[in-house]
Amino acid sequence: MRKSGSWMTIWDDRILEYIREEESGSPKKLKESGYVRVSKSHISRRLRTLAEYGLLNHLGNGVYVITDCGEAYLNGELDTSEDASESSFNVLDENNNGE
Repeated sequence: MRKSGSWMTIWDDRILEYIREEESGSPKKLKESGYVRVSKSHISRRLRTLAEYGLLNHLGNGVYVITDCGEAYLNGELDTSEDASESSFNVLDENNNGE
């Protein structure tokens, strides 16, 4: 089960899932996909926030890719509920115990 931080929105999981599936994403591509049904400016803000927390990496020109932390979050292996920066996220082992 994914452990979302209070800083996350309901759209963040969809954004991360899309970028993992497509291998990259931009506000324009996400909006055009119909997978995320919010404004392009809202998508852009969420992409920046996800990058600030280390779940995405901004390559430039509005293009983002998923990071290892982003993959771990989608796999239920990263606890973002602590509302901390990437360096203090709690990565869970297979028994859901913090390492």
